[in-house]
Amino acid sequence: MESFNSQFLYSILIIALGYVLKRSNLIQERDGEGLSRIVFNITLPSLLIITFHDITIDTSLILLIIIAIVYGVAQAVLGLIVFRDKSQRTKGMLSMMVPGFNIGLFAFPLVEAIWGQEGLKYFGMFDFGNALIVFGVVYVLGSYFADENERKDLRDVMKKVSKSVPLLTYIIVCTMNFTNIPVPGAILEVAGTISVANMPLSLLLLGIYLNFSFAKGSFATIAKLLSLRYIVGLAVGVALFFLLPFEDMFKYTLLMALVLPISMSVLPYSVEFNYDQRFVGTVSNMTIVISFFLLWGLGYMII
Repeated sequence: MESFNSQFLYSILIIALGYVLKRSNLIQERDGEGLSRIVFNITLPSLLIITFHDITIDTSLILLIIIAIVYGVAQAVLGLIVFRDKSQRTKGMLSMMVPGFNIGLFAFPLVEAIWGQEGLKYFGMFDFGNALIVFGVVYVLGSYFADENERKDLRDVMKKVSKSVPLLTYIIVCTMNFTNIPVPGAILEVAGTISVANMPLSLLLLGIYLNFSFAKGSFATIAKLLSLRYIVGLAVGVALFFLLPFEDMFKYTLLMALVLPISMSVLPYSVEFNYDQRFVGTVSNMTIVISFFLLWGLGYMII
């Protein structure tokens, strides 16, 4: 338990360092875009290669993918129902913020430090399904309710999915695993060296992007959105924790994954579809803080 608390404390300090560096103008928020590209396209895929190149994928791991997809679709439908009375653009912005989780950037650093490769294996399989939701369902929602000249067709959606380096890494490495094709030793050595940087860079990036400012009068909408994510997520997570007959790590994964922050991809989507970027960014940051302390509390009770 002491190591668990220590890891959360170290994570807070690294996030705070990123925030202080931004506030002191030593790093600009726009610098975070370059850093995020490094994390999502280099350090995170390297970590995935190291984690998945030789794991044994059993039934419970496949079930994590299915649960992530089913839950994401269900949340998308629930979001459309709850926000049905909003204007088209507002409904599009809010509904794409309901499904999908920030796993690669937010959860992986904590999971790696607390549970190591074993934890990454479970959260990674959940993220496989989550990636299909984020790059498929969430993108389609954002596009469908955007202004007509900003909507995307199926070809654009498929192009977006095909350019996701983490998703492609999942597919390639897991396919090689299934077919017993070994990853070359040189690639493993390089990936192993690079993957070490994923945790500190991810946490620094969270601090750089922290920002809390939103228009007056939006509190009720924010409260409804956060309730959809956290009350529903926590209720489903607790139910699955006690009902499913699987190993502890499987249950920990579901309990914690369903209360993770909004996916980082939602912010660039809001730019692409010309939604309220300030609102999206602020709410995303709020979920980072809420999820951080929720995970700390949940971890304290179950570990």
